[in-house]
Amino acid sequence: MSAKAISEQTGKEFLYKYISTSAAVQNRFRYARVTADTDWDRLTQEQPWLLTERLVVKPDQLIKRRGKLGLVGINLDLHGVRDWLKTHFMKETTVGKAKGVLRNFLIEPFVPHEQDEEFYVCIYAMREGDHVLFHHEGGVEVGDVDAKAQRLMVAVDEKLTEDQVTEQLLTNVSEDKKQVIATFIVGLFTLYEELYFTYLEINPLVVTQDGVFILDMAAKIDATADYICKSKWGDVEFPPPFGREAYPEEAYIADLDAKSGASLKLTLLNPQGRIWTMVAGGGASVVYSDTICDLGGVDELANYGEYSGAPSEQQTYDYAKTILALMTQEKHPEGKVLIIGGSIANFTNVAATFKGIVRAIKDYQGPLKEHEVTIFVRRGGPNYQEGLRVMGEVGKTTGIPIHVFGTETHMTAIVGMALGHRPIPNEPPKDAHTANFLLSASNSAKTPAATRTASFSEPRTSNDVTPAKKSKAGLPAGNKERRTHLHTLQSLMFLPFFFFLSSAKETTLFKKTTKTIVWGMQTRAVQGMMDFDYVCSRDEPSVAAMVYPFTGDHKQKFYWGHKEILLPVYKNMADAMKKHPQVDVLISFASLRSAFDSTIEAMQYPQIHTIAIIAEGIPEAQTRKMIKMADEKGVTIIGPATVGGIKPGCFKIGNTGGMLDNILASKLYRPGSVAYVSRSGGMSNELNNIISRTTDGVYEGVAIGGDRYPGSTFMDHVLRYQDTPGVKMIIMLGEIGGTEEYRICQGIQEGRITKPVVCWCIGTCATMFASEVQFGHAGACANQASETAVAKNQALRDAGAYVPKIMFNTVYEELVANGTIVPAQEVPPPTVPMDYSWARELGLIRKPASFMTSICDERGQELIYAGMPITEVFKEEMGLGGVLGLLWFQRRLPRYACHFIEMCLMVTADHGPAVSGAHNTIVCARAGKDLISSLTSGLLTIGDRFGGALDAAAKQFSKAFDSGMLPMEFVNKMKKDGKLIMGIGHRVKSINNPDMRVQILKDYVKQNFPSSHLLDYALDVEKITTSKKPNLILNVDGLIGVAFVDLLRTCGGFTRDEADEFVEIGALNGIFVLGRSMGFIGHYLDQKRLKQGLYRHPWDDISYVLPEHMSM
Repeated sequence: MSAKAISEQTGKEFLYKYISTSAAVQNRFRYARVTADTDWDRLTQEQPWLLTERLVVKPDQLIKRRGKLGLVGINLDLHGVRDWLKTHFMKETTVGKAKGVLRNFLIEPFVPHEQDEEFYVCIYAMREGDHVLFHHEGGVEVGDVDAKAQRLMVAVDEKLTEDQVTEQLLTNVSEDKKQVIATFIVGLFTLYEELYFTYLEINPLVVTQDGVFILDMAAKIDATADYICKSKWGDVEFPPPFGREAYPEEAYIADLDAKSGASLKLTLLNPQGRIWTMVAGGGASVVYSDTICDLGGVDELANYGEYSGAPSEQQTYDYAKTILALMTQEKHPEGKVLIIGGSIANFTNVAATFKGIVRAIKDYQGPLKEHEVTIFVRRGGPNYQEGLRVMGEVGKTTGIPIHVFGTETHMTAIVGMALGHRPIPNEPPKDAHTANFLLSASNSAKTPAATRTASFSEPRTSNDVTPAKKSKAGLPAGNKERRTHLHTLQSLMFLPFFFFLSSAKETTLFKKTTKTIVWGMQTRAVQGMMDFDYVCSRDEPSVAAMVYPFTGDHKQKFYWGHKEILLPVYKNMADAMKKHPQVDVLISFASLRSAFDSTIEAMQYPQIHTIAIIAEGIPEAQTRKMIKMADEKGVTIIGPATVGGIKPGCFKIGNTGGMLDNILASKLYRPGSVAYVSRSGGMSNELNNIISRTTDGVYEGVAIGGDRYPGSTFMDHVLRYQDTPGVKMIIMLGEIGGTEEYRICQGIQEGRITKPVVCWCIGTCATMFASEVQFGHAGACANQASETAVAKNQALRDAGAYVPKIMFNTVYEELVANGTIVPAQEVPPPTVPMDYSWARELGLIRKPASFMTSICDERGQELIYAGMPITEVFKEEMGLGGVLGLLWFQRRLPRYACHFIEMCLMVTADHGPAVSGAHNTIVCARAGKDLISSLTSGLLTIGDRFGGALDAAAKQFSKAFDSGMLPMEFVNKMKKDGKLIMGIGHRVKSINNPDMRVQILKDYVKQNFPSSHLLDYALDVEKITTSKKPNLILNVDGLIGVAFVDLLRTCGGFTRDEADEFVEIGALNGIFVLGRSMGFIGHYLDQKRLKQGLYRHPWDDISYVLPEHMSM
């Protein structure tokens, strides 16, 4: 959501810190907060004025009209304040329908003043600008300020002046106060804009000879502007509405939401309730809540929430486990139900999200069975069949009753089943599999008649539509008798449905030749658009180019049917527009932070007539600026916070309409006669399905977006549809919040809209809740009675629109009967190949992998080393040796083995600059080569002569030992064969000058290894070789080699064959390579730090000789 209420303390803190005005604002920062944790001694030390001044005390919990409710203590000393708090603190209080406990209070200085010194001021945002209300009489008895107050509208991007305030707002204010108040209001308005307030009310504003006093204040800020205002806001606390507690689970989900590109929302209404929901989609979540309340479940509805925007499996798991944990805290005598619902997804992989839910159900299967939880599931969208199958399987394996339904079942039918209003079918009908991209051939000239069955949501009734007070829009005369026989629109009948449309700059936004530029590297969405274009038999793809500022200009490969094509990608928009002058649509997948700038830039090009903005979370102030510019330039904006729109047979925006199977199933490849407009993107896809099942299909559909100020409105699109000859029937799906639906009423009443209009506003449940609930969409919250869904539905009904009461009656057959609609012959669309990746996701194909790996898996939520999650690696403090054991040997090695590996790395890390590897690294570094090149140069010297003796020593000693050869026999055989004993001998060290590295490792092996047979054998060999020459010692390579063989053979983690295999494949040399790489890197950094120049070997260190034949 965007607009969120803040506490009075927070609002005043913002005002005192940042207001810029010449008016003398008094009592700055003189307030004290009192909670259950308050230490009164410390409070009075920090706020000494509490001991000396008369005080006011009041609850600070978003309670309106506290004075009239007797919730303000006035003109008290501190002792009186504490006495007053004793009678109010932690007491349950009823405010309207809400009951809550008073737990947060604010103490401020008492301001003596006269009644005529109290004023009222309020600033609030609307689509066209910000309204400033002022009344010269403020205070408790201010009354209906909307009717009384002077008002001034400041248009978007305009400034408020003191002259405007004085002339239009202060006509009833005495001359001596006008200047002060005007200056203050201008400063307040500037503060309101700069800190992204959406509502700011002060009542009373007291103005005396001493200055301006802010007595009571209420405010909301646009939470989506956090990335802009963070430096000024700090960490803002958003308190819950009075009557609802702030639960830690809500805060946890809010934190998940903030860290995710998806949307995750949770509001607890009644934690003791028996009806719980886990719904996908902002619009769908409201539909389910409406239906539950309509069926009498309002008192048992435990929560409101939604997840959408393709959350990952882990995010869905975290969301699901939170709900399951909450619903299994307390038992209910009737058991509990969990409704896992949703509309038909546009782009979310249903199977992937359901995997997270299934994991949570498995983890909580015990508590779920103990609490007698029954689960009802309904979902559609990409790969939904696999998701439903997995959900059904977990029900069978856990014994939890889980009833699973797909798109063959109406969206809210499961609510009727869950609440006992509808029997649960044993075998629900199944729709075609996602893989069935082609529709079955049909010779029917018209769409088959819908099945006429009663709603799951309420009993069958003979009068499906509430009678209107005047004839319906567009209904032909003389059809009153037929009206009583209208059939129920099959798919709409279970939804408290809703529909809207808007009046755009151009009647036709999209044609079969429309070309677009896509902003953002959204390859999946672009491929979906091209597949739609192909199945619609377009001559060319609708996407002309892409813009992506984070790479250079290049080409991106896509499919056009069976053929591969290249699409240009530009770094900047100017190049794209210049090279593609035929483009008139921009689809923006820019992030919420860059969407504003990219949209403003796009509107500088006259060729652009339509812009779709997908991003959610754009600050309202920025959206209003975009709308103003669009109106000035004649550009239609669809969005923000939308999936887009679709015009069957012509054009689709991004992911609208879902995947190709849904495009075909919903007949979106050719136009029908019904046009719709909706706020919700998910519900728009549900509408595609419903309309295709019950009429001849969709002519055009637009989801204007869930923000409070969509770029285009219902009326914009409804008027377009009214003026489009191909549209015969209009559907508008509205929702709670805003007043745009009243323009539809006006259009019908004035005769501007004459075609049949079916309307419904979702969110009727809001009036049944005791406290305010912010639904999934940012704009889905009523700020006044006229913005409620109930009020808007009644207004639409009174105006003459078709407003169904739970059920929808179809006007479609009426229009077919009178010849307005003539269904066309179905023509099978062309086939489109399925993408390989999606076919594999669906399990339709298999292919040998290019290579296999068994040590690491990065695909999930957490990195896994040889089956062990990275968090466990750190939790067990396995160290570098433990990680090496997992990645190299695929075993969790004993702690002594892990430490031995780390010791080996330490002692092999470096052996000075003179050895060949270090020398090469230094020479390369001084030649100006980079780190990787220099390191590689050093590593390439490792072999049998330098550092590569570990494997060879292990093999030679192991072979001799295993064959039963005595140490003396081994030495003699190697001498006879003319071979060196690898791991024996050192240039500098000797029996008299031992290598301390060898001594350290030898002592550790002797003390910690369960057995060291091969090391003992090698030491016996050393006794023989050193007796002949003192420097023929067991060197560090040899010791590590033989000790590692002892480790592998005796640690208990490997068979003898496995241990020998690791030696054979060269694992031990890896120890030297890894360890010495640290030293090589050190030498590289050392040379760079010392700024050493190009190395040239000195002449005096080179023996220059003639070729042998010449010297002789």
